[in-house]
Amino acid sequence: MSAVLTSDGRSAGADSDAALDAYSQTVIAVAERLSPSVANVRVQRQTRRGPSLGAGSAVVIARDGYLLTSAHVVERSRGGTVGFGDGRDLRFTVVGRDPLSDLAVLQAEGRDLIAAELGEASSLRVGQLVVAIGNPNGFGGSVTAGVVSGLGRSLPVGSRRGPYRLVENVIQTDAALNPGNSGGALADGHGCVVGINTAVAGIGLGLAVPINDATRAIVAALIRDGRVDRAQVGIAAAPAPLPPAIAKQLNRDHGIAVMTVVEGGPADRAGVRTGDVLVGVEGQPLADATDLQRLMVGERIGRPLHVTVLRDSSLSELTIVPTPLRAD
Repeated sequence: MSAVLTSDGRSAGADSDAALDAYSQTVIAVAERLSPSVANVRVQRQTRRGPSLGAGSAVVIARDGYLLTSAHVVERSRGGTVGFGDGRDLRFTVVGRDPLSDLAVLQAEGRDLIAAELGEASSLRVGQLVVAIGNPNGFGGSVTAGVVSGLGRSLPVGSRRGPYRLVENVIQTDAALNPGNSGGALADGHGCVVGINTAVAGIGLGLAVPINDATRAIVAALIRDGRVDRAQVGIAAAPAPLPPAIAKQLNRDHGIAVMTVVEGGPADRAGVRTGDVLVGVEGQPLADATDLQRLMVGERIGRPLHVTVLRDSSLSELTIVPTPLRAD
């Protein structure tokens, strides 16, 4: 059988081999660079039925023992052990957990760890190569590769009975993720960590919390304070279309309708009612509940917020004083 030649005289099979080699070399280089910085996490949790064992992954972010993982990996646990590919097993304590971003910071006893380089998820593009490294089903140092299959996703976190929010700009990938990958690294082709693997949403559908300015602020707060302070106004809301006359007046077509008002909460005290539509806060438009969520940073606690409310076809101003949001 004769070979198929390209215009420059090379065989098509040779081009395929070269492309495969380049792909393989990239994945190998990322794995070799990053694997020493990814640990297996083993924890003992306290449950209603008694102690239970849990496992996951974590990424070293500082030589002096700090690791980043998923909050749910160390839920109901104060510590455990982390294992590395060189055979070391180190005790760790939980420095801080933030269930509302699904991130946690651990501190291991070691002081000579190899820290991963953190990248920037905002530079990712759909179709870009990514490599996942973690501890799926207890198999430490496992490497899978795929592409960024979606950006700008939202991941609901929290509990039905407690606080609830959306983690924004979540990375979707088809790199194979399995139980135990949570807390592990999602890296770009340069070996920089661009996400912390957090969820398996289906076959070929994994999600990772992005590494960006918001994530860095959360990590800094966890290391400094052991917690992340957020404000809340005490409502549940959903997007709602505005009446044509109001939409024309405001030059936008959506606000957020108040579905529930927490009794005795900040919004309730300010006079917000179920059925009101919030269209602005401090002069900034509100078109989605996440617009309000972004404003609920710790610095807002106790500081009056001026809110524009649509009620009975007319606009009015209310002042809400946010209170702390407790994640646990």
